Amino acid sequence: MSSWVEQFFGGGAGTSAAMFWGTWVAALLTLCIYSFLYRDNPLYKFAESLFVGIGAAYWLAILYHNTLKPKLFVALFPGDSGEPVLWYRIFPGILAVFMLLRFYPKISWLSRWSLAFIVGMYAAVNLTGFAQADFVEQIYATMRTPLVGGGALLFILNLSAIIGVVSVLIYFFFSKEHKGPIGAVAKVGIWFLMVAFGASFGYTVMGRVSLLIGRMTFLLRDWLHVID
Repeated sequence: MSSWVEQFFGGGAGTSAAMFWGTWVAALLTLCIYSFLYRDNPLYKFAESLFVGIGAAYWLAILYHNTLKPKLFVALFPGDSGEPVLWYRIFPGILAVFMLLRFYPKISWLSRWSLAFIVGMYAAVNLTGFAQADFVEQIYATMRTPLVGGGALLFILNLSAIIGVVSVLIYFFFSKEHKGPIGAVAKVGIWFLMVAFGASFGYTVMGRVSLLIGRMTFLLRDWLHVID
């Protein structure tokens, strides 16, 4: 009993003070978050606000050291490094300042320029990538799916993929009323959609359960030391 108490409150042999107190802080914050399962309370709000604040501060520091400093400040003021002054980078700096003007109602409209530029550039840069990966490649993979020469199981799987693609496309074809053969095929497409959505939801739930298992393992093993 004394060894367990010593391990619980003293961290055990080979455990540094920082690791010991870090484990305690992490465990208590985990319990604060799980207290929401009972009802909303100040402990949960404290842990939630702390998480959001630390996350925002962390990413702000990351963005400063990885983006603002090397790509803007150093580019505009290279100092004695001998690097040329990239004066054109002052324009994204101005757009970044415009984003902060949302806090000033009289000139907050300037932030719309930045938002429009970000949305437009993101759409233009990623249009070809998404079209190639999510559209062209899927059509190409469906068209070259072999139906023979791979055995019975591969034949069933490939045939199911082709039927699923065709039936789902027909389901979203609204230029003709879904009656007769078209309606029957559209109903098959609905079944494929439901299976896909169910599998996606199950995968999401499985991921959340894995997170729960990880937290429970941390509490019982690293904090309470009741399991190995």
